Amino acid sequence: MTFEERVQSRQLVYQGGLVQVERQEVTLPDQTTATREIVRHQPAVAMLMITAQHKMIVEQQWRAATGGLTVEIPAGKVESGETMDQAAVRELNEETRLTAQHLEAVAQFYTSPGFTDELMKLYVATGLSAVATAFPQDPDEQIRLIKLDLATVVSQVKTGQIQDAKTVMAIWYWQSHPELGVEA
Repeated sequence: MTFEERVQSRQLVYQGGLVQVERQEVTLPDQTTATREIVRHQPAVAMLMITAQHKMIVEQQWRAATGGLTVEIPAGKVESGETMDQAAVRELNEETRLTAQHLEAVAQFYTSPGFTDELMKLYVATGLSAVATAFPQDPDEQIRLIKLDLATVVSQVKTGQIQDAKTVMAIWYWQSHPELGVEA
């Protein structure tokens, strides 16, 4: 069975500072047509940070899209000219003022492939210590760092206090690898 759709036309309908929105007219494998709306976004990185005390570092911050406060792992977009690994190191510094002795990529995934091409790479960061030189934080971000143990974050996922997909994924990863951070 063939699944591939053929793009007949593309139209940029919105150009923002963070995203672009493209409308496509496509021909489906059965030769009918459909419209697709795609949000284009730079690749991004996210870090599951486990301290030597076996706690996970998460951030509380306001998210306009949800109209509320979220609990998330540190994350951010890959800047032009950066590799994903470089972006992970930079984002750790900017958002947490920490660096990791061990930074390992464990998964790469599309955040919501039904409408966006945003590709995210999840890292595990252990052996954490303060940075020598702090990078400037994004001026529009207000972040509060919190350290939580595995039982607490699993409970918060179950009760709906943590709903961010990358964070839930990171928690499930930690739950399946409980030794993370023990050697740090």
